[in-house]
Amino acid sequence: MKVKTILVSQPEPKTETSPYFDLCDKQKVKIDFRPFIHIEGISVKEVRGDKVDLTSFTAIILTSRNAVDHFFRIAEEMRFKVPDTMKYFCQSEAVAFYLQKYVVYRKRKIYIGTRTFPDLAKLIKKHKSEQFLLPCSDKLKPLIPNELDKLEVNWTRLDLYRTVVSDLSDLENVFYDVLVFFSPSGIKSLLKNFPNFQQKETRIAAFGNSTVKAVTEAGLKCNIVAPSPETPSMTMALEKYIKEANKK
Repeated sequence: MKVKTILVSQPEPKTETSPYFDLCDKQKVKIDFRPFIHIEGISVKEVRGDKVDLTSFTAIILTSRNAVDHFFRIAEEMRFKVPDTMKYFCQSEAVAFYLQKYVVYRKRKIYIGTRTFPDLAKLIKKHKSEQFLLPCSDKLKPLIPNELDKLEVNWTRLDLYRTVVSDLSDLENVFYDVLVFFSPSGIKSLLKNFPNFQQKETRIAAFGNSTVKAVTEAGLKCNIVAPSPETPSMTMALEKYIKEANKK
């Protein structure tokens, strides 16, 4: 069957140069964007219940922009003035750059990984005497605590935000040729919103092994998989599939 409509389970790109818009123009398909999940901050009351003393830490490990936002949100709500001596270990340049929203960059000690957490762990290892705080979500990847435990550093996890299923009830009678997912949480949201979902002729695209696994465990068929050596991005995988489907 031909592909004419696609629903991407993420917010619409803010940049006009997004490859999704190129895909629309080149393949003459309609692409809609809708987050299937969203982030909610954990309340100060809940955070206080964890009995974590923010004054006892000398370094913060930041793995995402959400972690940055919610650490400084909680600090403000708890009237904790983050000391100028605080060290920041950022997983990527993007996270470090975002940190400038809250601190004067040139006056802080900021350490930047290349992209993955194991890369950042190499920098953390050089500062083993620090007291590390890891602000994170309730869906923390096991890789991160495993890496930190291997380093034998003094670190504390603090959940500051959680992943929540979005309300998609307005889509109940809306149908797309392709649904695009990037995490197991997206599949969870689909099934929670539509427990009687029948795939029928709908094609499902999944990014990453864990997402593909979630699709198959839900009893659904994964028709488009990324990344792969041939199609390292989701838009490339979609374009390849569309070309084949629409030429029939």
